[in-house]
Amino acid sequence: MKIDASVPVLVVGRGGTGDVAIARTLGRLDVSAYLVGQAGVPAPVWASRYWTGKTNWDFARPEEASLRFLLEYGSRFQREHGTRPVMLTTADWIAIFIERHRDTLQEHFVFPRPVRPTIRALADKWGMHLLATEHGIPTPRTVRPESRSDVDEYLETSELPVVLKPADPYAGEKRSATIMHSREELIAEVRREEARGELDFVLQEYIPGDVDSVWMCNGHFGANSEHTLILTGKKLRQTSPTGVASLAVCLPNDSVADQTRRFMEGVGYRGCVGIGWRYDSRDGLYKLLDVNARVSGIFRLFAGSNEMDVVRACYLDLTGQRVPPSALQPGRKWMLEDDVVASVSAIRSGGLTVSEWARSVRGVREMPWLAADDPAPFFVWFRNRAVSRLRQIAGRLGASARWLR
Repeated sequence: MKIDASVPVLVVGRGGTGDVAIARTLGRLDVSAYLVGQAGVPAPVWASRYWTGKTNWDFARPEEASLRFLLEYGSRFQREHGTRPVMLTTADWIAIFIERHRDTLQEHFVFPRPVRPTIRALADKWGMHLLATEHGIPTPRTVRPESRSDVDEYLETSELPVVLKPADPYAGEKRSATIMHSREELIAEVRREEARGELDFVLQEYIPGDVDSVWMCNGHFGANSEHTLILTGKKLRQTSPTGVASLAVCLPNDSVADQTRRFMEGVGYRGCVGIGWRYDSRDGLYKLLDVNARVSGIFRLFAGSNEMDVVRACYLDLTGQRVPPSALQPGRKWMLEDDVVASVSAIRSGGLTVSEWARSVRGVREMPWLAADDPAPFFVWFRNRAVSRLRQIAGRLGASARWLR
């Protein structure tokens, strides 16, 4: 695939799998990739050979300091390279930061700009639910309680389990979605929330089904339909009951693709996006779970027939080049390296057989850390996992020694 690769790309990220995937997919097209990563994060992403330059920055600093840093970086970059780099991110909070300071940052960077500010609302679980309802997109029944009595009222008309999600995951302590299986468990969490201050969570109807009822859609939405790319797939395994995919497969799903297009075009979104949907067998609807209004960490699952993915489409769009049409590759699989570790545990416990595992990984074409042309990130990941495991063993041995004494 030949493109004009003269415009560099700057990845502002947290050191995850998506960052190194951006460097690889554009680096293989001879695009120069630069990384601004979170300081102090010992991540394999730093080891990729596809980075032309790497810089540390502590985004825990005041927002004004981070803005000054990026503006100074962009100004220096323009002086040295004579062009504004394309800026991409795999982190929600950085996407929100870019949207909030878009008018200032555009002096030194090129990045997708939605028709109207919408990233902040999509990242907020309650805001996302309201936008989906406004645009006629199916969602699980969702409420945002303001008091203990609101929770009691919800429980009177709803069945357990229920999913508790932070309404605003960027305000205060960062927490993950949790499945509440009992009234006692939920009320205990409500009390903890009350102790912190105002309630800041949504209660979402739990949709029954196995992990393979969760569908994913990755897309890039350009200023016109010719620059839009939408590809679908579904989870086969995940890291936890509400966690990220550890094994996933590309499969066509017109309903998911159509709903994604209708929702994103309805809110005027531009750029890369990853959306989670769950099929509800009770009414036959695909219901919206999450919107990641930035580059998804799993975007390389959705590499099309000509290796076109959403990041390549975004780069071509932002640099004024033609985005060639691409077809889904049904059966293409992507697997997180941690899936192997989890599968070994499942085999030992009897929840998975070796033959079942072997069948499940047929068709795996890509892993986030392991790549034949860029092996260093995998070795760093493997070393980090081994060190972590040894520390766990040492901790257990130390606890046993103290007990014996």
